[in-house]
Amino acid sequence: MLSRLADRLVPAVGRLTVTADEGTGLLPPGIIAANHSSLADPAVVLAGLQRLGVRPVIMATAGLWRVPLLGRALSREGHIPVHRGDPRAPQALDLAHEALEQGRHLLIYAEGGLPARKDATEAAPGAFRHGLARLAQRTGAPVIPVGQAGARRITSGSRAKQLAGLATAPLRRPRLHVHVGSPLRLEGDGPAVTARAHLAVTAAWRTAAAHLGEPAALAA
Repeated sequence: MLSRLADRLVPAVGRLTVTADEGTGLLPPGIIAANHSSLADPAVVLAGLQRLGVRPVIMATAGLWRVPLLGRALSREGHIPVHRGDPRAPQALDLAHEALEQGRHLLIYAEGGLPARKDATEAAPGAFRHGLARLAQRTGAPVIPVGQAGARRITSGSRAKQLAGLATAPLRRPRLHVHVGSPLRLEGDGPAVTARAHLAVTAAWRTAAAHLGEPAALAA
C-alpha cells in the first residue's frame, strides 16, 4: 500500500524521473541502501522503486509506529521498526533477515538520521552506521545502492519551512530524481563493507543529483 500510495502522491508534489545503471535489469531480492536527506525522500524512493516493480519492506525509526493510522499500516504490511538504544534493537536485524529469506527487498537508511543542514541544497551522504554491514554479512544478500535527489526541495529546514515547502510543492513541482546502482556482493570485515556501501550510494546520489544540475554533484 505504501509503495502504491507514494507512486500516486509524489507526482502531485514534484516531477520524478528514474534511471538505473546500464545492465541492471530486474533487481534481485536484497538490501536497498538509499541516502537520507529529507522527510520526503522515503516517498520519493518508494515511488521510484514502484516504477521498477519493486515494493520493499522498510526499516525505519520506531517513532513512526506511534503515529495514528500510519503505525497501524506499517505493522500490517510487515515493515520493521528500529528501536535505537533499546533492548529491542537486535530484533530489527532478525526481522530483516526473515524478510530477505522470504525473497523480499529491504530498504534501509544506513545514515541513521537526517542531516542538520537548514538549506534545500544537496550534499553527499553522511557517514553510515554499522547495521548495513552486519546485515549484509549475516545474510549474504546483495546491496543495491540507490541515490535520490530533490526531496529537500519538497521539505527541509525548520518545522515552519518544512510545512511551507510541503504546502507549496504542488505549485512549484520541483524536479526529483532516483538512480539505482548495480547490485553489489560485499565481502570483508565490517568497516570495509561499510566503506564500499557508502561509496556506492554516494555514486548513485551523485548521478541523481547531476540529473538535477545540483552544484554539489557537478563539482564532484
